[in-house]
Amino acid sequence: MRKIVCFGEALIDFLAQPSATPGAERAFIQHAGGAPANVAVAAARLGAPTQFVGMLGRDMFGDFLLESLEGAGVGTAHIVRTDEAKTALAFVALDHEGERSFSFYRPPAADLLFRAEHFEPDCFTGAAAFHVCSNSLTEAAIADATLAGMRIARDAGTLVSMDLNLRPVLWPDGVDPRPRLWNALQTADVVKLARNELEFLAAGFGGGEDGERAVREKILEGATRWLVVTDGAAPLHWYGRDVGGVVGSGSLEGFRVRALDTTAAGDAFVGGLLFHLAGAGVDATGLPAFVGDRVAVEEALRFAAAVGALAVTRHGAFAAMPTHAQVQQLLKEQYDDVA
Repeated sequence: MRKIVCFGEALIDFLAQPSATPGAERAFIQHAGGAPANVAVAAARLGAPTQFVGMLGRDMFGDFLLESLEGAGVGTAHIVRTDEAKTALAFVALDHEGERSFSFYRPPAADLLFRAEHFEPDCFTGAAAFHVCSNSLTEAAIADATLAGMRIARDAGTLVSMDLNLRPVLWPDGVDPRPRLWNALQTADVVKLARNELEFLAAGFGGGEDGERAVREKILEGATRWLVVTDGAAPLHWYGRDVGGVVGSGSLEGFRVRALDTTAAGDAFVGGLLFHLAGAGVDATGLPAFVGDRVAVEEALRFAAAVGALAVTRHGAFAAMPTHAQVQQLLKEQYDDVA
């Protein structure tokens, strides 16, 4: 299997712990996280060769992230360290259904200092996929680096993946994220949106069903051949443009599990999706034929959904990612025809 390369932020998630007694002081436990780093770990835990590319502070948290990535089997040869800023932190609280609220300590942060010249050519060599998220678009310089990486990957024939993973609180006051988001969205071959992110983009087209349709059409007018929209435990929807330019669509039910922590659910889903595509040998050139095969599309989405479902049954991000055997067991329990 060819390697999966993930670019962007790696950070520390300080996860709030439930109080043992009423009125007790809140405690937070350190976990390795960051959306693209989570994707890399998810794919590695499943058995794919992966590389994480980004910048970490030369501090105790950067050391912890580097050790955590290596411990999860993720390649770290293309990580850059810096003394100019600290590693980013995020404090995460969970409600009774495992849903998150965040408090970020970023910027300044080391991951925002990565520049296009930090990309090493061999990190793209032989890559099946190059994956990014929107948290590396929040400032102009790191956005330029992200788009440069996407273009280098495309020129190398690598499939480019983007999970919007929008965190509005990370964007400077007065800055509309949409122009940068659209630049990246229309450069990716595969795009994953959460339902609320689709609604955010649709607001720029008047909102409602017409606005959502306009978003889907605009995404599929660019480089994108496959758009997946997830909605928590509700059915996901997908839209694909095949070799003839025909747009197909469908939906898929998810898995019913007891959610403890949804922190890395979308990242686990994307890691599973990229693992499945890489394992099937689907690259940017072969993607249009793939999305024209409904059976293949649904098989890939079932696998990705199973990875995401298992991840929410555990606390943390890196630590929550399931193995290939665990995913196959869940699929076997749900679908008799999956070995």
